[in-house]
Amino acid sequence: MTTVSNPAGRRCRYPGVIFDLDGTLLDSMDVWGRIDEEFLADYGIPVPPDYMAAVSAMGFRETAEYTIARFSLPATPEELMERWLRMAQEEYADRVMLKPGARELLEALRAGGAALAIATASRREHFLPCLKRNGVLDHFQVIVTTDDAGCGKSSPAIFRLAAERLSLRPEQCAVFEDSLAAARSAKDAGTVPFGVYDAKSAETEQEMKRVCAGYFSNLFEACSSPLLWKDNN
Repeated sequence: MTTVSNPAGRRCRYPGVIFDLDGTLLDSMDVWGRIDEEFLADYGIPVPPDYMAAVSAMGFRETAEYTIARFSLPATPEELMERWLRMAQEEYADRVMLKPGARELLEALRAGGAALAIATASRREHFLPCLKRNGVLDHFQVIVTTDDAGCGKSSPAIFRLAAERLSLRPEQCAVFEDSLAAARSAKDAGTVPFGVYDAKSAETEQEMKRVCAGYFSNLFEACSSPLLWKDNN
C-alpha cells in the first residue's frame, strides 16, 4: 500500500480546493455505466458511445430531461430520477470506494492549510453515506450540488457558489475534475482547474491538458506536485 504524507515544510498554494466526486474522488463511473445499460435495455436501446460524455456535466434533472428527449422515452423526469436513485442507492451505500490516492490527497491538503469543498451533480442520498463509510466526509467544510446551484456543471455557477461558501474568491480555489465540460466551466468561473484521469473520460485527456493548469494520471501524483504546494519560507 502506498503511503503519502503532506510534503514536509509545504503549504497548499490555494486557500480552497473544490472536488468533483464521481470519477474524480469516487471510483463510481462503472456504477453509472451499468445503470445506463440496464435502464436503456428495458427500452431495447443500447447505450450510444457518446452518451456518458454528453451527460457528464449535467445535473440530475437535466440528465433525465435530456435522456427522455434523446430517446423519446414515455416517462417523466421524476420517474427517471426516482428509478436511478433506487438503482444507485445500494451501490453507493455499500460498494463505491475512493479512487487511489484520494484519502492521502485530502489529508495532505487539510494539513497544508486548504479548506475543502465538494461540487457535484450527484445526489446527497448517494454520496453522503458513501463518504461517511469511506471516512472522509468530515474533511469537507462545504458541499454544493447542481440542485443548489440551479444548473448543471456546464455552467460556472456551481464553482462560484462553492468558492463563495468557502468565503474565498474563485481565483483562490483549485478545482479537481475528470470531465472536460466541467473543467472548462471551472476555468470560466475564474477558478484554477486540474484534470484527473478516469477511464470513462480517457478520450478527452489531451484536451484536458490544454484546458487545465495541470493533469494527474492518479491522485497520488497531486500529493507531491509543485503545482499544488509551496515552500513555507
